[in-house]
Amino acid sequence: MADDPDPTVVRVDQFLPHPPAKVWRALTEPELIARWLMPGDFRLEVGHRYTMRGLAVPATGFSGTVRAEVLAFEPERMLRLGWRDADPAPGAQVDWTITWTLRAEGRGTRLFVVHEGFDPDNPVQQRARQIMSGGWRSRVLTALRDTVDHM
Repeated sequence: MADDPDPTVVRVDQFLPHPPAKVWRALTEPELIARWLMPGDFRLEVGHRYTMRGLAVPATGFSGTVRAEVLAFEPERMLRLGWRDADPAPGAQVDWTITWTLRAEGRGTRLFVVHEGFDPDNPVQQRARQIMSGGWRSRVLTALRDTVDHM
């Protein structure tokens, strides 16, 4: 959460009124990922490296291009990705891990997102953490839910 005492991480959870299998599809099918996150050449394979392109965020030094890697997954349960900025501004280099965990809850899914690797001593990364904490909640997970709702 934005008020999480750990300055190295953002934690978010969201309930989606859909079964884990449907949410999993939105997390792992490239055409669906493009609807709620960024377009890229994702493939569900450990070690697969791919690129996603979005909008640059000058306040955080983000170039708009993410170099990502599939680090681990358990179908319909967990997806762990490595994220790096392809062309960061000076002092804005990042080495983040994003972990998505799905848990069946009633007729839906509780989705947990853990975004870790923020440098607590780097003001640019702490600004990125603050912005991304709000962005995960207000924009990204809202877009994910909309995507799953309309699949």
